[in-house]
Amino acid sequence: MTASNTATKAHEAHAAPAAPECDQVATPGAVAAPAPAAMPAASTAASPTSAASAPATTAAAERDPRIARSRAALREAFITLVEERGIDGFSVGDLCTSAGLNRGTFYNHFRDKESLLASFEDEVIEGLGGVLAKFQNIKLRELAACSLTHRPLPMLVELYDYLREEGPFLHAMLGPGGDARFGMRLREAVCGRFVRSLLHERYQNDPSAFTRYYISFYSGAYLGVISEWIDSGMTETSEEMALISMRLLFIKPGESIKM
Repeated sequence: MTASNTATKAHEAHAAPAAPECDQVATPGAVAAPAPAAMPAASTAASPTSAASAPATTAAAERDPRIARSRAALREAFITLVEERGIDGFSVGDLCTSAGLNRGTFYNHFRDKESLLASFEDEVIEGLGGVLAKFQNIKLRELAACSLTHRPLPMLVELYDYLREEGPFLHAMLGPGGDARFGMRLREAVCGRFVRSLLHERYQNDPSAFTRYYISFYSGAYLGVISEWIDSGMTETSEEMALISMRLLFIKPGESIKM
């Protein structure tokens, strides 16, 4: 995967046509602009979105169906272009043409492709955070009991359900033309948090080298599992992936690798 470097040329913003207002796009990177629906002003920096701004933009999209339609069109076009050309292979103009929006609308709410990308990535990570919050009270013995009886842990099933919903975006971002930084965020947000939740409480904040490497080892392994599942077309069900994930956690060296 290649690192993202998608800053739009400055002259492109000034060349945006003075087209009539069309559907407005609510994003965490929005800037103040006249619009039919109330839009909160927020920073357009490419850094992760603040927790305070995300709910406001989500509520705005729910109030105005045009906002949701425009955002969905941009997201679909973005995914398609990343898959076809790589993240550095298209301009804001290409994106707007593919989405059926004018550049004036785009620049009302995004500074550049980087802020758009940050908005989409933050949205996915935030959604994963909601699912993973349920892992905080999980006990290793509960996971072991499910594994021994070949029952998928419901929380893991829900996690894979969410990953499936975001499959097209994840496939684009984790692919060779995507954003290498997002893979690192996904490893920490999903895999690292999952592995850490399974540790005994006395080790969860243990700064020792072995604990750090233990978490890093399993986090990287589970990111590999997720990447392989997405790259291979997500043919296994969420229940099957939950069982596979549990089996991988408890398998011992030299033991049969059959389910």
